Amino acid sequence: METKSNFWQRIGIQDWFLTDENKSSDQKAPQLTPETIYSFIVDKFKESIRELSFADRIVFYHEFIITFNAEDYREFIDNKQGILGLIVQETVKKFYAILREHRQAGKNVEPSGSKWVFRLVSHPDYARGDKGFIGKLLPDNNQKSENLRVTFIPRQTGIAQTFDINNDILKGFTYYSEGYMEIPYDAQLEYVEGNTTPSKDQAVLGRLEAIIPDKQFSGKKIEFLIKTEDTIVSGNDEEREDSNIFKIASEWANSPHLHIRYNKTDGNFYLASFGELTTLNEVLVQRSEINSPQWVSLPLNSRMLLNGIIGINLFKS
Repeated sequence: METKSNFWQRIGIQDWFLTDENKSSDQKAPQLTPETIYSFIVDKFKESIRELSFADRIVFYHEFIITFNAEDYREFIDNKQGILGLIVQETVKKFYAILREHRQAGKNVEPSGSKWVFRLVSHPDYARGDKGFIGKLLPDNNQKSENLRVTFIPRQTGIAQTFDINNDILKGFTYYSEGYMEIPYDAQLEYVEGNTTPSKDQAVLGRLEAIIPDKQFSGKKIEFLIKTEDTIVSGNDEEREDSNIFKIASEWANSPHLHIRYNKTDGNFYLASFGELTTLNEVLVQRSEINSPQWVSLPLNSRMLLNGIIGINLFKS
């Protein structure tokens, strides 16, 4: 019977991380804490500046994929709802403090992306206590680079190893909706609590991203910024031109199909469906009458599917 190779064997570095099994089994995996995650990301941000900057130009990663063992991740997230968002907030504050120091020293601090992206993930081949890091320069450039730079720190040695992997290797990672966050980049290098505004004119409450199978939209994502408390998602037959209507140019969306409402009191989104078929995170949403909407909670980073064809994701902007 053929033995299935693990992640490290497939990329050819299995021997780097092997230690005496009897010796390592006696070692208790260090507990994953908010300070562990915070310090790890900040260290990698500083490292990216050292590796990418040149002349007087400060260059740094905008996307951070932080990888843990699946059990470590689950234990960490249990009874800690919302802690990842707090960690990311403090991390971005630290990023700006570091960048301000470079700017005050006369360096040219210009972003290579319009936002910060954080993805906290797990991998089945990571042992308890292991952690890894992948940094990207442009989180939204839609370009597929040949290789990614990966840092892996095994619990047994505690020594960081850095190497290149192909993008296809990322298919083995498990992504969590609560572990994905986006924050707009602020040119003034200041983080404002609760700030999700790309401009000072109007706050953006969230962002919808639609994937449409029609040929003219092949390989493209359609974006809509939520700027009002009520947003309507509608299809080809929609005749209204109101700014709160997200019109999807496809016969697969009903007119109207969704009503998305933002509740200022609790800061959450809610959804009502008028279309023939709507699923939310793979759960069927009961169809409502237009004059009698049945509201269901719509968490951030949710995935909606309209009539089994059109995919829509909700992100915090």
